[in-house]
Amino acid sequence: MTEKQREFDFTDRDFDQIRALAKARAGIFLSPQKRDMVYSRIARRLRALKLKTFEDYLHQLEANEDEAQDFINALTTNLTSFFREAHHFEILAEQMLAVAQHHKGPIRIWSSACSTGEEAYSLAMTAIETFGSWTPPVRILATDVDTNVLHQAKRGIYASDRLSKMDSARIKSFFVKGKGKHVGMVKVRSQVQDLVHFNALNLLSPKWPVKGPFDAIFCRNVMIYFDKPTQYQVLSKFKPLLTKQGLLYAGHSESFQHAADLFRLQGKTVFAPVGSSS
Repeated sequence: MTEKQREFDFTDRDFDQIRALAKARAGIFLSPQKRDMVYSRIARRLRALKLKTFEDYLHQLEANEDEAQDFINALTTNLTSFFREAHHFEILAEQMLAVAQHHKGPIRIWSSACSTGEEAYSLAMTAIETFGSWTPPVRILATDVDTNVLHQAKRGIYASDRLSKMDSARIKSFFVKGKGKHVGMVKVRSQVQDLVHFNALNLLSPKWPVKGPFDAIFCRNVMIYFDKPTQYQVLSKFKPLLTKQGLLYAGHSESFQHAADLFRLQGKTVFAPVGSSS
């Protein structure tokens, strides 16, 4: 998209200010190559607020705390699906069985960037399948910085085509098909929802309202938005929240070689805390 084709003027200063705010408020690192993406997403906020310039928008963002959340929501990419990166759920199933043999308390899992809920519900379904019970000894915390997607996640309602790659037996077991005005939609069964607790959390907040220890933390395809120092900061807070045999599940394109003192590669995009015996 060229400057002449744009509905709104978008100066270098506008872009630099947005980059700085995204970094400060959510740790999101926006490279110069993201300029068109930033324009497209923030332009939607200008239209919604009936503003004429990015400068007007930045002034409103500074003055209106409610818009700060909409700003972050607009910039975060919420691409997800059920059982995405399927190998992780196979590893998790093995891990849960091993953990269950060694302690009596519930197995605790944190989906730290849960988006619209597909990951968290996939974790719950995996637990139900693994233990052959609708009430497995598993508790799942699901958090995200984007309050809009959390609202959708809590409802557990999705378009049927979101399940196009899922096994038909799983669909029958874990979802209820909509009828009447809800035809074309599905809802996650209440037994699955009961295993998941949703809450808002910004990984860049100084303090997290989260208590460990967790047996598994899923933080997939999130670190790619952070620069290396910010990644290290988040990883250093994850480590003490994991049990000694706990595992961190990362995205397919994420590598933590710069944090080798914190985590070591345990399997395909699965990491164990340094110093653990797993």
